[in-house]
Amino acid sequence: MEVTHTAVVVLTKEHKINGYIDLMPGARLTDYITSVKAFFALTEVVVEDIRSGKVIFRSKFANVNRDSVEMIMPVEFCEDCR
Repeated sequence: MEVTHTAVVVLTKEHKINGYIDLMPGARLTDYITSVKAFFALTEVVVEDIRSGKVIFRSKFANVNRDSVEMIMPVEFCEDCR
């Protein structure tokens, strides 16, 4: 099964999370997020404190609680997200 590794930025009230979501080719990020139940998977994760910008941890994998997400977007659409 072929998947697309989509680089995303996830903002919560306390964290900025950079990582990758695996999507089926042609799938939209919005459709994926609305279809997941409680958590969604990210790979190659970097979690930063949203206030200080300090990296809290890095991980090969993390599940993110969908209800804690304030904003999510593909990195390619954000000019200052990298």
